Amino acid sequence: MQISESLLNNCLDNIISQKYVFSTVLRVESGDGSFSWMSSRGEMKPDSKYFIASVTKLYVTAVIMSLIEERKLSLDDKISKYILNDMERLHIYKGFDYSSQITVRHLISNTSGLPDYFTGSAFNLLLQGRDDSWGFEQAIQSVKQMNPKFAPGQKGKVAYSDTNYQILGKVIETVTEKEIDKVFSEYIFDKLGFRNTYVYKDTADNEPTAFYHKARKLWLPNYMASISVEGGIVSTAEEVMIFLKKFFDGHFFPQEKIKDLKKWNLLFPPPSLFYYGIGLEKQPTPRFISIKKPINEIIGFWGQTGSFAWYNSDTDLYFTGTANQANGQGHQAAGKAMFKIIKSVL
Repeated sequence: MQISESLLNNCLDNIISQKYVFSTVLRVESGDGSFSWMSSRGEMKPDSKYFIASVTKLYVTAVIMSLIEERKLSLDDKISKYILNDMERLHIYKGFDYSSQITVRHLISNTSGLPDYFTGSAFNLLLQGRDDSWGFEQAIQSVKQMNPKFAPGQKGKVAYSDTNYQILGKVIETVTEKEIDKVFSEYIFDKLGFRNTYVYKDTADNEPTAFYHKARKLWLPNYMASISVEGGIVSTAEEVMIFLKKFFDGHFFPQEKIKDLKKWNLLFPPPSLFYYGIGLEKQPTPRFISIKKPINEIIGFWGQTGSFAWYNSDTDLYFTGTANQANGQGHQAAGKAMFKIIKSVL
């Protein structure tokens, strides 16, 4: 496979040319490794560390599926099996308490109906410059003051909620009897020999590239150190690429089970328009994007910071990197770059 160097550079230039995008890195690689390209612009270098944000959730999927293979967990387990006290009166919808009916499947597929503590309270406070910790206990207490969206597992209903992953983290910690950073290390980082990937815990660590919301640089060490399971991993485009390819080639769980994750529900803003499955996202690919040769499927994950990890089976191409902009413009620019590169080889 050959992709024009000028096209790749043009795609990266277009990302950095967007208003408020001050740093970006892009890595593109073929499944067989015969093609690999990486470059950066602005404040980042190709090997810069960055917050992968919600791309972390794809690592959670790898852990959950690994635990299922070890018969330590089932998607249909009720979370009350693992967590009791904090779950009391968590999900009261139309006068009925559904708290004890929420399952692991509901959490990892965003079909629990639980409201999102992040968009409910945390996001606005963070934008105001309040670098607060939003760990499990604080998130749960915030959610108990909010109204659920729907009953768990209600047909056709889905709502993106970081609350789901805060709870999943506690389930994982209960099952493994280890803190989530140790679990990520044991199941993923150490196995893949990563040297530049870790869960952000040390608030004095200033190595990760700062991300922005519009023109405002956001350096939020207390917050980032409190959201290990939903968005706290720091990595590089190279090591995210290694993980992404291992995720889809059957390293963590049998490759044929990828199809079981593709139980798609269309998710509307917030945060944006895309399909959500079981711990996996699918990028909408409208026909007008590639009229002659339609793009069938792009699956992976977006992160709030403009980070991304995507795979296109039509071309067997993988994409990782970040635009380090949380207002959505970085996501749009990175998405356009990805579509352009895929179209060039279809």
